[in-house]
Amino acid sequence: MMYGYCHHGDVQSARSLFDAMAEKNLISSNVMIGVYSQNKQPHEASKLFHELQSNTSLELDGVTVVSILPAIADLGALDLGGWVHKFVRRKKLDWVINICTALVDMYAKCGETTGAKRLFDEMPEKETASWNALINGFAVNGHGKEALEVFLEMQCKKFMPNNITFIGVLSACNHCGLVEEGKRWFKGMEGFGLIPQIEHYGCMVDLLGRAGCLEEVDKLIESMPIDANGIILSSFFSACGHSEDVTRANKVLKKAVKVEPWNDGNYVMLRNLYAKKRRWSDAEEIKRLMMNQANKEVGCSVIEVDGRIKEFVAGDRVHAYSEAIHLTSRQTWKHLMGDIIEKG
Repeated sequence: MMYGYCHHGDVQSARSLFDAMAEKNLISSNVMIGVYSQNKQPHEASKLFHELQSNTSLELDGVTVVSILPAIADLGALDLGGWVHKFVRRKKLDWVINICTALVDMYAKCGETTGAKRLFDEMPEKETASWNALINGFAVNGHGKEALEVFLEMQCKKFMPNNITFIGVLSACNHCGLVEEGKRWFKGMEGFGLIPQIEHYGCMVDLLGRAGCLEEVDKLIESMPIDANGIILSSFFSACGHSEDVTRANKVLKKAVKVEPWNDGNYVMLRNLYAKKRRWSDAEEIKRLMMNQANKEVGCSVIEVDGRIKEFVAGDRVHAYSEAIHLTSRQTWKHLMGDIIEKG
């Protein structure tokens, strides 16, 4: 039942079932951790994992590892990820492909690409998902050249790429500014029997937009077999702002607002563009629209302290560590400004 609720994204019902169980075991705990991880609630997954660790009557297993690692990756909790890696070695699970793949993915998403590559090279066996983890890991950390090198090695080793592989490849081309190579691989997906999905179109929109190829982006979006989502429209809108194309930006904003009326970022970008063009009355109009239609989300940050995940909200004065953080931030800022002044 919990798996079923997870499949439909109903996390609350899954948790209610979990809490109602008279006796919980490792299987039910693993399922609930997986539910949180798969539904992008890493804080809850981490909290439940720590509770499971403190329960001496239950011994963690490989399923626990695979369930918690995506949450650790989302949180960037490298210390906790290192503990899990040591646990894997202690339990002699470092030969299991899906566990090693999850570890590679975790290290890469935490920014530890060197560790991810070392672990990948040590894997006794690999599957397509293992290559994908490393390719995407390099891509999201801005190492586009390394990602493409791994992709070419993957083909040489006769592993068949899939849609996830090409998300990493196109992202790598994006980070390196390789427009023509990105176009070639986007078209080359057909040769592998793959049909571009909205994520691949999103990568191409971002790649072409950053290069200032706005006309090509327009044509690409028009040719899409599916409607553009908010991410694609926001990416295109940002490119219009970077190129200072006010006319096209207005056109894209109208579409973006229909898809995501709550996204205040689009309003901010257009207001800044108007201000840059010294169109003050238009900038004020956008500000008025933003106040009436958009809600600014409160910014937050996540930090790992002694293996525990702490979340801090902008302007927070309630958190137990708020004063210490505020003082540290001021000291860091003063130190930074001192360096800038000293260096001229």
